[in-house]
Amino acid sequence: MNQSLQRTSRRLRSVMILAVSAVAPVTIAMGASKPQPYPGEAAFRDLYRELVETNTTLSAGSCTAAAENMAARLQRAGMPAASMQILAPAEFPQSGSLIASYPGKDAKLEPIMLLAHIDVVEARREDWVRDPFTLVEEDGFFYARGASDDKAMASIFTDLLVRWSEQNYRPQRGVTLALTCGEETSEHFNGVLWLLQNHPALMKARFVLNEGAGGLLDASGKHLSLDVQAGEKVYQDFKLEVTHPGGHSSRPTRESPINRMAAALTRLATYQFPVGLNDTTRAYFLAQAEMASPEVAADMRAVVADPSNDAAAQRLWTANPSWNGMLRTTCVATQFEGGHAPNALPQRAKVNVNCRILPGVPMEQVRADLIRVIADDAISVNFGDEMGLPAPAPPLTADMLDPIRAIAKTLWPDARVVPTMATGATDGRFLNAAGTPTYGISGVFADAAGSGAHGLNERIRVQSLLDARQFLHELVKSYTRH
Repeated sequence: MNQSLQRTSRRLRSVMILAVSAVAPVTIAMGASKPQPYPGEAAFRDLYRELVETNTTLSAGSCTAAAENMAARLQRAGMPAASMQILAPAEFPQSGSLIASYPGKDAKLEPIMLLAHIDVVEARREDWVRDPFTLVEEDGFFYARGASDDKAMASIFTDLLVRWSEQNYRPQRGVTLALTCGEETSEHFNGVLWLLQNHPALMKARFVLNEGAGGLLDASGKHLSLDVQAGEKVYQDFKLEVTHPGGHSSRPTRESPINRMAAALTRLATYQFPVGLNDTTRAYFLAQAEMASPEVAADMRAVVADPSNDAAAQRLWTANPSWNGMLRTTCVATQFEGGHAPNALPQRAKVNVNCRILPGVPMEQVRADLIRVIADDAISVNFGDEMGLPAPAPPLTADMLDPIRAIAKTLWPDARVVPTMATGATDGRFLNAAGTPTYGISGVFADAAGSGAHGLNERIRVQSLLDARQFLHELVKSYTRH
């Protein structure tokens, strides 16, 4: 047992152990005008509040404290301390991750992993309408930093094992809970990557359920679509640089690093990588076509039928920039640095170009494309400080999708299950690259305005959170029956 769990155990021995009644069998109320409470809702709300109100920012918070709090709840529910570990490197003691193992009846079956990060993006009180580290329920929403990203799923997964422990429920296949730290600040430290490198045995799983996809509500609150994320674009920065001897600004030359770089970036801005579809994105656009206007639907079907149909692809980009990100590799200049004094010719110009690369596209090929498009031998094009992790999109088999469809149809009869590919980045990129299929499925529905994750006044619909809790509970049960 590590030191964090030893401290937790000592605290537990000093408090009264509360008797907890068995949770009633799952009942999903249908056709009711008012949603009926799910079993154990009050206890879940309490767990969720504790996790959200534990500050886990890099600057002032502690993932280790949050992990200890969740471990304490699991132990009170009956999970043995020996079944969990809180792990962090010595140089980052506040970046602890909780790994808890819930055994199945058949020890030969590889467990599934429930992954959620418990670190959050920074938030300043003076910028928010409400205290970002006090959970506020208002007008049908929970507001707080991490209310959605990603303490919603972290709370749901922890609550799931609390419920199972209290019921003494034993699935056929075991479950590994991984509440990790550093997803939001991977450039500083990433818990999933560190665990894969230092504790690979703990991270072995048949597949992983992770963040990365939610559901969409229309303006009236109707459930339109439930996304299932399979695969991510590869995040890769490229560093562009050009140098020159410089000189006095009163004696300009015909060559200037800033001017050369500006011309190169103009060429890059007009270039588009070719459309490249995979099984996930084909399924995504065909499903979206069933819900889109006739004109947009026609363009979606046209691109699926013929990826070289540039006119249709351009119209989709105009309609929704996210669709362009699903269609092709994208590269955009994000940072520019040039010159050293206001009265001197610049000696150097540097640019960061951020690329989001489709799965299966070699990164060296993208670098070669950038060199070709920039068309200036004086400008060097090199990979950024960190190399991306190319990984194929995990397969969306019937074994994965059928339980999702069946449970979603019970909870949200009108919602269409839509496969999708992440154009951003989650911790799933490390696990997919390591060979463990990782899927984004939360069951959390939001309207077009979204949750405000990473921004001001982050929020989540109360009913969406409670419904997602029930959805994921049933889904994990289904996946662990065999």
